[in-house]
Amino acid sequence: MRVAIMSAAVALVVLAAAFLVVLRAVGPEERTPADGGVPAVARGTAPPTVPPLAADLDLTAWAGRVTGPTGIPARALAAYGEAERVQRATGPGCGLSWTTLAGVGRIESDHGRLGRADLDADGVARPPIVGVPLDGSPGVADIPDTDGGRLDGDPEHDRAVGPLQFLPATWARYGADGDGDGVRDPNDLDDAAVAAAAYLCAAGRDTAEGDGWWDGVLAYNRSLDYARRVWGATDRYAAASM
Repeated sequence: MRVAIMSAAVALVVLAAAFLVVLRAVGPEERTPADGGVPAVARGTAPPTVPPLAADLDLTAWAGRVTGPTGIPARALAAYGEAERVQRATGPGCGLSWTTLAGVGRIESDHGRLGRADLDADGVARPPIVGVPLDGSPGVADIPDTDGGRLDGDPEHDRAVGPLQFLPATWARYGADGDGDGVRDPNDLDDAAVAAAAYLCAAGRDTAEGDGWWDGVLAYNRSLDYARRVWGATDRYAAASM
């Protein structure tokens, strides 16, 4: 009995250590939740066509209908839906769909649920989601601190922050107050989704067509495998929401 108890305790310690190693090892190219393999989709393939959300649509009711088929939390859906409407109002030529924002959100943080995090009622990821230091380690870019650690808590190197993983310098340019509370917070998915929409649509991109979509997502992350994963998630969400 004593040996069995000790063996079980050792096993628990090993599992806990492995879990901590996984959490600490996550880097910019390793944040992807398990969605299977990388889709074999060619660069330039247009994203699926999804009808735009009506300006007078009740987003809460819509999110309640779509959360089941897609598996996306209703609170995250509301943020993506509002960001689509804001972007279509300010830059209608971009043709951005909520499904693309949801695809990015899935790959970056599983819609704010990476690790122990989850979205609260206000759409804020708690605890905050902060990436590894971008210190030039193998497979990691070298980006010295740009904001004195104000957003990411690191005064030496920048880190990606929030459910959509914004770098401080990118947030300084595109950060938005999506929920009108007077604060631009990358940990708040309402804010981050509107900022991500503006970033994806920058430079006059038309994300409704293939080249514009891929250019936008690759501006977000230059990995083709990353873009293919976002495309795959976007495609799944579009199909599930019809």
